[in-house]
Amino acid sequence: MSGAEAAPATVTAARSAPVAAEPGPLREIWFRLRARPSAVVGLVIVLALVGMAVFADWIAPYDPSATNWGAVRTAPSLAHPFGTDEVGRDLLSRIIHGARASLAAGLTSVALAVTLGLPLGLLAGYAGGVIDGAIMRLTDALLAIPFLILAIALAAFLGPSLTNAMVAIGLSATSIFVRLSRAQVQAITAEEFIEAARAVGNPPWRIALRHILPNIVPAILVQATLTIAAAIIAEASLSFLGLGQQPPAPSWGSMLNVAKNFLDQAPWMAIWPGVSIFLAVLSFNLLGDGLRDALDPRQRN
Repeated sequence: MSGAEAAPATVTAARSAPVAAEPGPLREIWFRLRARPSAVVGLVIVLALVGMAVFADWIAPYDPSATNWGAVRTAPSLAHPFGTDEVGRDLLSRIIHGARASLAAGLTSVALAVTLGLPLGLLAGYAGGVIDGAIMRLTDALLAIPFLILAIALAAFLGPSLTNAMVAIGLSATSIFVRLSRAQVQAITAEEFIEAARAVGNPPWRIALRHILPNIVPAILVQATLTIAAAIIAEASLSFLGLGQQPPAPSWGSMLNVAKNFLDQAPWMAIWPGVSIFLAVLSFNLLGDGLRDALDPRQRN
């Protein structure tokens, strides 16, 4: 076969050769997250807690509110792996069902904070002027009050219940997302592609929603993940003070409140709720740190 005849065959073979598809953005983010063992550990623990909360009715070996006066403050055993509390309730079952209160408080309160804080921060950062000044002065006033103190004050004002505790935590965390959103918007507004969008005649609302908002979502997502950890601690603190989940419904914070009276006789009553809070907070912090690196385009493996 001559060279002239072989050339078309070579070109045809080159054209028919499969081209490796580049990984999509979500796949690339997953690769970056998977490369960080601590973030993977955090993700596994978070998924385990979510599964435990969702399937608590099937996983828990006992009714979390059922009392057994013949097994009061029983040490951990095969029948009760985590022991029992002051009225004979199985601690393992209460820990499993208590995950619902903690995760619900963390996710719902942060969702409320993002829903309120993101639009206000977007408006303040893009509109500027008097609107920016008014929103940020109110935000600075809220940030001057410690997060947990503000949550306790709001929960005491609204009344003791898990729903009111979630509202109080969400309102207390709103200022965090207002300030973060505003800072992100101001940084992105200075970019050249925003100037180009203005030059072609895009209205302000379209620039804000189509060009600015998608670019601040990663930072908001990372902050939301980290704030969930703070919200879980806040819910446990409110329940410990009697302002959150009300007995006999299980909550890790209220379980610690009861356990403080029996530290000498039944230390396991305090150990397991404390370990649960520690693992939940640690897992969301590890996951948040991993997401911060994975969503940063400057980070490469």
